[in-house]
Amino acid sequence: MRKIIFLVISLITLAAGLQAQPPVEDKTQLEKERQEIQKEIKEIQDLQNKVKGQKKQIVGQYNLIKRKIELQNRYIANINKELRFIDDDIYLSNVEIFRLGRQLDTLKAQYARSVVYAYKNRSTYDFLNFIFSANSFNDAIKRVAYLKSYRSFREQQVNTIKETQAKLAKRKDEQLGKKKKKDVTLQHQTEQVKVLDVQKKEKDEILTSLKSKEKELEKQLAVKKKRDRDLQNAIAAIVRRVIDAEKKKAADEAARNPKPVIPATPGAVTPNIKTKPSSEKTNVVFNSEADLKLNASFETNKNKLPWPVDQGYVCTHFGSYQIENTKIKGDNAGITICTQQPGVNVKTVFDGEVVAVFNVGDTKAVMVRHGKYFTVYSNLSGTSTSKGSNVKTGQVIGKVAADEDDGEGGKLEFVLMIENKNVNPEPWLRR
Repeated sequence: MRKIIFLVISLITLAAGLQAQPPVEDKTQLEKERQEIQKEIKEIQDLQNKVKGQKKQIVGQYNLIKRKIELQNRYIANINKELRFIDDDIYLSNVEIFRLGRQLDTLKAQYARSVVYAYKNRSTYDFLNFIFSANSFNDAIKRVAYLKSYRSFREQQVNTIKETQAKLAKRKDEQLGKKKKKDVTLQHQTEQVKVLDVQKKEKDEILTSLKSKEKELEKQLAVKKKRDRDLQNAIAAIVRRVIDAEKKKAADEAARNPKPVIPATPGAVTPNIKTKPSSEKTNVVFNSEADLKLNASFETNKNKLPWPVDQGYVCTHFGSYQIENTKIKGDNAGITICTQQPGVNVKTVFDGEVVAVFNVGDTKAVMVRHGKYFTVYSNLSGTSTSKGSNVKTGQVIGKVAADEDDGEGGKLEFVLMIENKNVNPEPWLRR
């Protein structure tokens, strides 16, 4: 009875463990994520090799090494998840090996008892006596069938024992493989932690260099801040004009096609309809049939939009930023993309209409409307489009201008807006 209870408990434990085991898809996703991280780390390393030693690209180098450290931490976290999966597999294998061992012991004990019984009743006389002592012919036939079944049962016992022994041996071999895999993964984890330490030292060296040039960089940043303000003021003015034009278009359409007024029925009670406050009125801007279709199409392509340049990297991310241990800080309305050299083609990220081509200092900018979404491509040395033009995804609209701050390479300011609100473009762009 105790053996049965123990077996039931073991089976329940195994079932609970199997439920806790991560599905195969999670492991596949883990491997996919690791490959993506490795690919991006390699891309960043290639970019680092190209700008390494360029004194005027020191801020770009800092942003690259910072991003690489973030990715390296994610990579190590990914390895840690894999180790947890391996530990879970080893635990479940231990449970299964223990269960099979107990099952094998039980089968062997049952078989031993049957062998002892057969030994005690081994003479032909005993078997014949068992058959001929039957009360009737039918009873004798049943006893013969019973003896055949008993012989078959013993053969089945032997086969079951062999099968269980084979399963147990296979499980033990698999367990050894899992333990070896864990050892390899632990070694890989140690190597990646060492790589992270090297990257942190590299970042410290770059920070030391930045610290020595802090005043010079602050002056460059002040110039950039002024250009950013000019760009934002120009964008805000253009968006206001576009919104006003859309409102006027909607008003003219309403005037041409007024809604019919239904006359009140004499004696009818007018229902008490509460009107929304003016602050809650529905915004009719960019809600035409064409705009709604374009809005939905743009949103569907989140994380799939192509980069506005073929080769480049984000040297300043969206939003407020500060380089650690320095006074160098700022606030980016979009993302700044650095290229190896000026003159690189700038391409639209989605279908739309060019609503403005304007100057920002000595360079140009292009603004494209995609329904309620706007994209801005600034710091262009030249443009190949004009206001009112319809553009397609990937269409060349200009060239990247030189990086005025660092004096080497090119720099593109890329802004994404939802109506008049700036949003981070990076989650929208394809990696």
